[in-house]
Amino acid sequence: MNAPLKLPPIGVFDSGVGGLTVLRALRAALPAEDFIYLGDTARLPYGTKSAESVIRYSLQCAAVLAARGIRCLVVACNTASASSLGALRRQYPSLPVIGVIEPGAAAAVATSSTQHIAVIATEGTIHGGAYEAAIRRLNGSARVVSCACSLFVALAEEGWTSGPIAEGIARRYLEPIFCADDGPDTLVLGCTHFPVLRASICAALPPGVKLVDSAVTTAAAVLRQLHAAAQAPSIEATRDSNHRGSIAWLATDGAARFAHVGSIFLGETLSAEQIEIVDL
Repeated sequence: MNAPLKLPPIGVFDSGVGGLTVLRALRAALPAEDFIYLGDTARLPYGTKSAESVIRYSLQCAAVLAARGIRCLVVACNTASASSLGALRRQYPSLPVIGVIEPGAAAAVATSSTQHIAVIATEGTIHGGAYEAAIRRLNGSARVVSCACSLFVALAEEGWTSGPIAEGIARRYLEPIFCADDGPDTLVLGCTHFPVLRASICAALPPGVKLVDSAVTTAAAVLRQLHAAAQAPSIEATRDSNHRGSIAWLATDGAARFAHVGSIFLGETLSAEQIEIVDL
């Protein structure tokens, strides 16, 4: 079979390496596509910054990617998705801009039978209420319980994704949410770090609780967007092709650290020599 038509790359940015779980899901959905990934590692985390700063950083990241000729922009950061999508869409009206929160919220509403939904994320995302607001825009009667699970970020970046420590912390966070008989039936992983802890999180959940991975739901949203705009090969051609798309790696600081931690999230080995440092 011939290789799919060569198209401009898809741009993805995050404050650091957590967005690589989104990129990993994107590559699984669109393996023949080329990507450019930018981690703004010099200014992470975005969650502690003001909304004005996050908007400014996001516009700067988008400008670097847009200058390289991308045809779609994926905001693989919950904080930036909550604060910056409007500004990005106004700045680039002809460029599809997709964040992680809206697809995750839509999947949660579609998945939950009881419309009792739990969201776990970082402290900044939880306090901002972005997932709760997005879920209630879709179903005003949904019950949403949220929990900040900040230690999950440190566990993920250390590579402690399984075993008694990770499972013990998961139980400490999740048991109070799910101990009641009428607890949530759906859990949203509202941070791009959390998918690498999926096994430990599942071990702490009661039977039957459904998991919504915002990385996977975002990849599905990108796939739908590109096919709707006739900017991607057919799904069959994409899946069956032997062609493997390329990834260009950009970071704003710390190539060695990016490569080391990024390998955990991507599920394959990166080297510092692959990462181009850019100045925003």
